[in-house]
Amino acid sequence: MSQETSSSAEKGYLDMDMLRFTTAGSVDDGKSTLIGRLLYDSKAIFEDQLDAIERSSKQRGDENMNLALLTDGLKSEREQGITIDVAYRYFATPRRKFIIADTPGHVQYTRNMVTGASTANLAIILVDARKGVIEQTSRHSFIANLLRIQHVVVAVNKMDLVDWSEDRFNEIKEEYTKFASRLDNIVEISFLPISALLGDNVVDTSENMPWFKGPTLLYHLETVYIGPDSNHVDARFPVQWVIRPHSDEYHDFRGYAGRVAGGVFKPGDDVVVMPSGFNAKVKAIHTAEGELDEVFAPLSAAITLDREIDIGRGDMIVKQNNAPEPTQDIDAMICWFSEKPLKPRGKYIIRHTTKETQAVVRDVKYKVDINTLHKVEDDSEFRLNDIGRIVLRTAAPLGADSYKKNRVTGSFVLIDNFTNETVAAGMVR
Repeated sequence: MSQETSSSAEKGYLDMDMLRFTTAGSVDDGKSTLIGRLLYDSKAIFEDQLDAIERSSKQRGDENMNLALLTDGLKSEREQGITIDVAYRYFATPRRKFIIADTPGHVQYTRNMVTGASTANLAIILVDARKGVIEQTSRHSFIANLLRIQHVVVAVNKMDLVDWSEDRFNEIKEEYTKFASRLDNIVEISFLPISALLGDNVVDTSENMPWFKGPTLLYHLETVYIGPDSNHVDARFPVQWVIRPHSDEYHDFRGYAGRVAGGVFKPGDDVVVMPSGFNAKVKAIHTAEGELDEVFAPLSAAITLDREIDIGRGDMIVKQNNAPEPTQDIDAMICWFSEKPLKPRGKYIIRHTTKETQAVVRDVKYKVDINTLHKVEDDSEFRLNDIGRIVLRTAAPLGADSYKKNRVTGSFVLIDNFTNETVAAGMVR
């Protein structure tokens, strides 16, 4: 291959858009097998990986090659045949690049599912054709809705165990549609009958289900339209680090390094620093490759201003015309991660973008019953994997947007003061 051809091929790969998707479902619904099948049938597995999987399958006494072992990387996962941790896998086809988050199905690992789904554009929710819509289906759909994942694929798996029945597929489709009608953020729901074990409708069209006229799962993943998930309207720049070289060449340089969380910044823009409220203009935008005419989410850069202002890590540079209102009262939905329950008036560290401050639980509004989506208002103690609404009072004002408006500035984590354990993830209402 000539250098020019190689260069154009590489450029084409780098310019391809990327889809981040997560898999969710109950235990033994076949999530890991599905991902293994996707990788195997799309020729995204190296020969040495394939050999290792075949050896492991024989050692376990599996009749066929166990494709689930491709994602179940922990020793305990392989021994128990379940997924415990979030496993990330990367692959590409000529149309698109993909990042997969394979998340656990057990109820006690709901927090792992929240972590894996937090950056996803699309969620594949597996339903066992024999069992239909169960509690975990509702739980994972609610979390996908809470995290504003707008595209959901309901993959009705193990169709081979219900004799490829179209009637059974339609029953599950109707049952799920009825539940999903109460969710407000999901824009598109697609239903696919598949067999992850045998490969039907995963990469190749199924000959066993001629009644299904829709696309295969891979074709849907390659072609589904994913709009930009960054907010390019409201300019937000959380400061991570102040750059002061202390060298003769850059004697007076003071740059504010960070990653753009929203909007676009250009030299000459009028900005305000939060929470101090001081005004300035953007003097220049610096990167390792040189100065830029503009920078936007999710790029990293260093910004210099036209005047000296006391700015440190945790401050946020925003545009003057659309700055968020600083607030010390945070109304949010949270998922509780800790074995130790949350209690009213509990004190925690809140980490919002690059800022950390103390927070106290001012009010517990309600918890959500995942099965019915009803509000439970008479139980104010959050336990492991509980989801609900609380109000926090912070020691310092935060420049928070709603999660609906900006995923970065609308999210936070709570940390235990004494153990340094992350106890909750929150989405600002």
